[in-house]
Amino acid sequence: MSDINASLGPLERVNGRWAVGDSQRPGGAWLEFRADGLYQHAGRSKRIEEQLIPWSRVMLCGFSLGARYPSMGSYTPRGLLGGLPGPWKHRGRGYLHLTLRHPYEDWVATFDRHPRWYNLTHLSWFQELLRQTAREGEARRFADAEWLGRAVELLAVQRIRSARGMREAVAAARRL
Repeated sequence: MSDINASLGPLERVNGRWAVGDSQRPGGAWLEFRADGLYQHAGRSKRIEEQLIPWSRVMLCGFSLGARYPSMGSYTPRGLLGGLPGPWKHRGRGYLHLTLRHPYEDWVATFDRHPRWYNLTHLSWFQELLRQTAREGEARRFADAEWLGRAVELLAVQRIRSARGMREAVAAARRL
């Protein structure tokens, strides 16, 4: 039995570790925030390579849901429908988009979505937390389970009022 006690869209704490994607799905692809970096779990997929990206290489970070390279926005209709009952339930994938250094490259990490609906507000908070933390050169903070837990708990109960308010709230959560 798992202990899921905090989440922000596809980001969740399960049994004391932070993961992006459905880490409970047998054979699924998901990402784990480890002390030494971001680890890609490939599950049974032959198209995904398991690998570890050290935090020191992460420069920029964001995510998309439903399409690897969506033409407009971060979420496609199929990505959003994956939490609804019916034929779309538990379908689709999400992608963490990273810009890495030494050598410089763009890297896309794949994760399977959860069967639950992702709250659109939580998706926005998750996107802004990824963006600000990586942009400020603090990606290694994702390895700090206590810090991430405090930030997620604070952001999960916030209500978006404006883009500026969101940026300020995430900045405040990052200072915890």
